[in-house]
Amino acid sequence: GHYANHQRDVVIRRTKFELRRSEDRVHVLEGYLVALDNLDEVIALIRGSRDPETARKGLVQRFELTLIQAQAILQLTLSRLTALEADKIKLEYQDLIERIKELREILGDERRIDGLITEELREIADRYSDDRRTEIAHAEGELDIEDLIADQQMVISITRSGYIKSLPLSTYRQQRRGGIGISGGEIKEDDYIEHLFVSSTHDYLLFFTNRGKVYRLKVYELPEASRTARGRALVNLLPLRDGERVQSVLSTRDFSEGRFLVFATRNGVVKKTEFGAYNTPIKADGIIAISIRDDDELIAVRRTTGHDDIIMVSRSGQAARFSEEQVRPMGRDTSGVRGMNVSQKGNAVIAMDVARDDQELLVVTEYGYGKRTPIPEYPVKGRGTMGVKTITLTRNKGQLAGALVVREHQELVFISQNGMVQRTSVRGINRYGRASQGVRVMNLREDDQVSAVALVAESETSTAAKVLGYDPDLSVG
Repeated sequence: GHYANHQRDVVIRRTKFELRRSEDRVHVLEGYLVALDNLDEVIALIRGSRDPETARKGLVQRFELTLIQAQAILQLTLSRLTALEADKIKLEYQDLIERIKELREILGDERRIDGLITEELREIADRYSDDRRTEIAHAEGELDIEDLIADQQMVISITRSGYIKSLPLSTYRQQRRGGIGISGGEIKEDDYIEHLFVSSTHDYLLFFTNRGKVYRLKVYELPEASRTARGRALVNLLPLRDGERVQSVLSTRDFSEGRFLVFATRNGVVKKTEFGAYNTPIKADGIIAISIRDDDELIAVRRTTGHDDIIMVSRSGQAARFSEEQVRPMGRDTSGVRGMNVSQKGNAVIAMDVARDDQELLVVTEYGYGKRTPIPEYPVKGRGTMGVKTITLTRNKGQLAGALVVREHQELVFISQNGMVQRTSVRGINRYGRASQGVRVMNLREDDQVSAVALVAESETSTAAKVLGYDPDLSVG
């Protein structure tokens, strides 16, 4: 029941907290062990350094330590370097490695979690059991933790640099009455809102990463920010590993807003899984959404009806359009089938989306040339092909850097490798046929290239305005 679910949640959070703390401590201890193995050299390096900063950098470079480990070594007292203390450090390290293994096993096994809850309840019963003194009367339904949280609409925004923020929709309504309107928040010049939702506090957010994992949070678990705050870094909310990035975010109340999820990887694999398969208790450290090889990564996730067309675009300027009915549904922890052939050296899938005939495909090359072409110009073929030409590439235009399925009213940004961000409307990009070369859409410095193109979510203010039913242009946003 609800109590058991709540207890599971408590155990998972507690275990996750202890795991993080243990992993942090092991990281420091690993640094100590390196220092103990190279004690004379470490002491000589520290004594020969001009100041602590130089010593820290020296330790990092010479022994391939992190800054945290180097700082911890510098803070060691001489008494910790005795043989007895060194043995204590080794013992603590071994104990923690065992404990981390155990904590991970607990997080990965619901039966272990239930066993812990049972054990703890028995302890409480043994310690405090006595005859009941209260009279039991029938209550009107059980109470869940969610019953205590108001079911209100929230505006959730996630920026390209990975900051997430949640704000009650009513905040925008209150400002509206004053007639001046509000700005959505402080976003740095080279940043922009990449994902935006209006969701209820009781909805789920699903975060899919490039390593094929999915993490889940309830909207009420997100930290509420003030309007002008940047929000909280996602890495502080999700246990992302090194090099793991959030690629797609979906919002859902009960996993019924779409029949399937379609996944695409850089190496051309596609997978289709029933959306409901993700309506499962998700461990604190995520679950596998798609099984991915080490040399591959997830690039996109889309909700589909079961009868949609999928379009995939490659670096070599090809686009493959096929019906999702050609991709049979599979389970969660599976790797999928070939969606597009990108086996030529240096080729890769750079984009996947649902394609409808009232939309257009917008592409941009490494050296800033681009165009948009109506989706009906791309024939529906079988999956697993190399696709048809979506742009004629020449040496001075470079390979394709990005592609998007767009509608005319939308806004987008081009991002360069050196961090330049150029914002423009889809209307401002010329429309050309499939095989044409395109025209310059982004001005670049000589040593720079386009690294990506992305749709900009509408501003928080205008999204709130649409939901609340007033004209966003009356606000200053």
